[in-house]
Amino acid sequence: MKLGVLTCPLYGRAVDDAFAWLAARGVDSVELGTGGYPGNKHCDAGELLADGAKLAALQESLKRHNLTIAALSVHSNHVHPDKSVRDLAAKEYTATLALAEKLGVGTLVTFSGCPGDHPGARHPNWVTCAWPHDYQCVLEYQWNDVLIPFWEGAAKEAESHGVKVALEMHPGFCVYNPETLLRLRKAAGEAVGANLDPSHLFWQGIDPVEAIKALKGAIHHFHAKDTKLDRANVATNGVLDTGSLGENLERRSWIFRTVGYGHDEGVWREIITALRFAGYDGSICIEHEDALMSSDEGLEKAITFLTPIILREQPTEAFWA
Repeated sequence: MKLGVLTCPLYGRAVDDAFAWLAARGVDSVELGTGGYPGNKHCDAGELLADGAKLAALQESLKRHNLTIAALSVHSNHVHPDKSVRDLAAKEYTATLALAEKLGVGTLVTFSGCPGDHPGARHPNWVTCAWPHDYQCVLEYQWNDVLIPFWEGAAKEAESHGVKVALEMHPGFCVYNPETLLRLRKAAGEAVGANLDPSHLFWQGIDPVEAIKALKGAIHHFHAKDTKLDRANVATNGVLDTGSLGENLERRSWIFRTVGYGHDEGVWREIITALRFAGYDGSICIEHEDALMSSDEGLEKAITFLTPIILREQPTEAFWA
């Protein structure tokens, strides 16, 4: 395994300065945003594809700081009911695949997306319960008419570039847990897999270790981010929380935290062990979204926490057996 960082929290630094900052702290790999929600300040796919000198400069910077690219991230809603949103997502997705092929990067990270509830909808509609029956009609439309047809084509496009798509299981989108991930993977093919981010699983009541077991062979990427549940607020209002993620945090049922501030070292050791059992040997990429810490402090604490936990070497032959 390698220790990686999604570089969005370092957008205040030029890309070479960000790489130098990470390398000085023992980071092995980076995940670079190429559009969508992560933005593209460190890696504008269209610009790099059009300018060989800029592409070469990025590659030289990575080499100089002894870093590899773990994945390119273009988190978007690819099936948004607004055509202008879909068109931009498609443009950035296609450019990211082309750039990934040029750079020899095998993984693209994104969301499944969520359509509206009918062809004329203006906004996405995420279904969270089975009844009234109207919601079953919405799900049938979203999956059979929109989501599966889109990803059948998008997965083939990724395969043509030698790239796997790691879908982040994120509430608000149709793929948000192992069951929905595996459903889409069965329909669209093995190019589609999971970006396993425990932070989105913890607050849903999902045990990341059990999720990893269920997704064995289908984990394409991993985000290291934590979540802290406020037991009193959960006991009062449950885990579905539409309050701000940046203000009045003490009122929320849960908040994102730097690894170690939501769950202890024992939990994260079990997660890393489960990944080894599942055959995952890619990057453990830190994603900083802790509203109680600065970006630098949050990343430094996460790096310090994970460095002794990740398994960098292959297992020794069981000479004692």
